[in-house]
Amino acid sequence: MSFNSNSSSIRLLRGKGPLIGKVRVPGDKSISHRALLFGAIADGITTVEGLLPAEDPLSTAKCLRAMGVSISPIEKEAKIQIEGVGLNGLQEPEEILNCGNSGTTMRLMLGLLAGKQGRHFVLTGDASLRKRPMKRVGQPLEAMGALVQGRSNGNLAPLSISGRQLHGAVIGTPVASAQVKSALLLAALTAEGETTVIEPAHSRDHSERMLRAFGAQIEIGGDMGRHIKVRPGSSLKGQEVIVPGDISSAAFWLIAGSLIPRSQLTIENVGLNPTRTGILEVMKEMGACIEIFDQKDIAGEPVGNILVKHGTLKSFNINETLIPRLVDEIPILTVAACFCEGVSKIRGASELRVKETDRLAVMARQLKALGANIEEHDDGLTIQGNQSLVGASIDSETDHRVAMSLAIAAMLANGDSQLARSEAAAVSYPDFWDHLERLQQ
Repeated sequence: MSFNSNSSSIRLLRGKGPLIGKVRVPGDKSISHRALLFGAIADGITTVEGLLPAEDPLSTAKCLRAMGVSISPIEKEAKIQIEGVGLNGLQEPEEILNCGNSGTTMRLMLGLLAGKQGRHFVLTGDASLRKRPMKRVGQPLEAMGALVQGRSNGNLAPLSISGRQLHGAVIGTPVASAQVKSALLLAALTAEGETTVIEPAHSRDHSERMLRAFGAQIEIGGDMGRHIKVRPGSSLKGQEVIVPGDISSAAFWLIAGSLIPRSQLTIENVGLNPTRTGILEVMKEMGACIEIFDQKDIAGEPVGNILVKHGTLKSFNINETLIPRLVDEIPILTVAACFCEGVSKIRGASELRVKETDRLAVMARQLKALGANIEEHDDGLTIQGNQSLVGASIDSETDHRVAMSLAIAAMLANGDSQLARSEAAAVSYPDFWDHLERLQQ
């Protein structure tokens, strides 16, 4: 594939591969956010290796610095040092806290700040983030005594948080969302009495794993670990954190390696947390040629290398029980479905409509521009397989996962494509375009 870009962010995409070689994807975005947040409220020094130096974690770091937390510069391959201020040490900022495009930053900040008594905070973000629903966090926090206000009856940013003494509660979350759950766990650390969070389905569990490692009293129980109990009273202690590669970023290479003829890729140091490996289950159903090797545990998180080779793929079905474990991989799986044998169906995925973009609508719209046969539903997509896509003008619509998914689709299309706003990939994978060019044979 060749690449050209200009000041208007139009990137020319052409070619069909193969992709050959080894690649190490950026650090896991979810773990990077949490390492910064938990390190900030711990006592002592936290060091972080492999932290993702992309826009979203940088937004989290900027907000924490504005509240008095010392964080060393976040640069590629740098070991990050965080000087924790303790559970109650965050200062009232002089400025509005800008979360950029990061929903994780804003939602986890709500839980982090709701119990900071006597202090006032205002959170905002870019135009996209100001359209994303926040009441799913604010409302359960209110059950603990929090005061969160904002536009549209508290659903939209800018949001105002007046810190209060919170009380423990038993809370059923409205959706299976690691962001909602994590916000409640953060709030529970300084509440009076125990808090139990009950999810409708088991979402990614990085917060539970890492908070335990930092010294929080957390118990996991119930069906499939959906009941998480927090006992307040324990201070957090600074830790050494090693961030594994993000499987959501690895997903682009897993699918590209499977689809593009003669490809063979090794993705190194990938996080294999079982609450995040739904994509591997779907790829197994598809009959993909993948092999996991050199598995180990690093700081409580399973890690390994993944080898993927080109092969014929079968259609797949994804339902609501699996969505929480691969919600970020749906865009690239939609691309894969266009080239599988048969009809693939994705259901129970309405959560994708409130991501950085409405990802169901955007992926349907952009892949149709390439000639795909896709039917959009309220909660998912039906995709016809064995398609021949044709190069076209396409647009990331400012969504990082859409940008990278469309890049893989363009590699498999006949003719050239022009991708607008390709720079969106930097939100989670700053080196994506460089890695794609390097792997292209």
